[in-house]
Amino acid sequence: MPGAKSRILVAPLDWGLGHATRCIPIIQHLQSLDCEVFIAAEGPIKVLLQCSFPEMQFLELGGYHIHLSRSRSGFGFQIIRQLPKIIATIYHERRWLKAAIKKHEFDAVISDNRPGLNHRSIPCTYITHQLFIKTNNRLTAWLAQKIHYHFINKFDSCWVPDMASEQNLAGALSHPEKLPRVPIQYIGPLSRFQKSNQQKKYALAVLLSGPEPQRTILEEIIRTELKNYTKPVLLIRGLPGNKETILGFNPNIEIENHLNAAELNEALLAAELVICRSGYSTVMDLVLLQQKAILIPTPAQTEQEYLADNLKEKKIFYSCTQEDFNFSEALKQAAAFPFISFETNNELYKTAVDELVNSLI
Repeated sequence: MPGAKSRILVAPLDWGLGHATRCIPIIQHLQSLDCEVFIAAEGPIKVLLQCSFPEMQFLELGGYHIHLSRSRSGFGFQIIRQLPKIIATIYHERRWLKAAIKKHEFDAVISDNRPGLNHRSIPCTYITHQLFIKTNNRLTAWLAQKIHYHFINKFDSCWVPDMASEQNLAGALSHPEKLPRVPIQYIGPLSRFQKSNQQKKYALAVLLSGPEPQRTILEEIIRTELKNYTKPVLLIRGLPGNKETILGFNPNIEIENHLNAAELNEALLAAELVICRSGYSTVMDLVLLQQKAILIPTPAQTEQEYLADNLKEKKIFYSCTQEDFNFSEALKQAAAFPFISFETNNELYKTAVDELVNSLI
């Protein structure tokens, strides 16, 4: 129909909140181009995105529900044990999308790390910063990348939220020796936040995120360390939709289960230092805000461990492992760390979105 709005489905992976948060600027730009956007999600991902887009049309799509081991030694077995579920979810996504296209008549799909959301009849774009899947074993890394490329190559294009140049954030993860066959477009770091001059209110902002049980384990470690801390701290638990109130802790510690994008943007800028996971979406947010941080990678999550080491080596962020984390020592080391600013273009993604939407007209 002449003049009809382009109908675009956006679907982020449910492994942590980062895949959803980095889709926010893309969704906002789609809205500015007068597209009709649908979001496929469930659980905390859906709650988070509904806070930013209460007027949006949401479709229920089950996630992967990956559960990590409490110990490093059990990590590999835990992932292997869940492979049948992962593959079954990918093929469920395909069946779901086929029915959803028939019902809602989408013109395009943007899938953030959901490999089953591709269809031959419409343009489908895959977003990932992890073209090279890093593991602790060369054989499993090769196999994982081969499987990942198998699914990426079923899409029409792949957007990589990083810089194409040597001045980049994800290092070997986003710049592998061999690229997939589909067109690759580096769209620059994605962040929902805006940099501004904010008066400092907190000595620390602790931002928890990621899959369980490791999110809870780190929260328990941090809360134990903060019991006698005398400076103002904001602890954000990363639990959207959770109504639990924590009392009798430490009067210097302000605790929030979740903050919407505007509130979190303001809170991070109001902190002298941030303690958080080294998830890539969090890294992109911190870079845009030019905020100093201590990164604590999720144990045995090799992607986060690589990012933390790589960014520490580049002197962009300080990092330490969860096993070796000592609160006072980490603060001491961070105080002496150089924290080199990373300058980047945060508008490149708009060109990619513009090109996609124009191709539909």
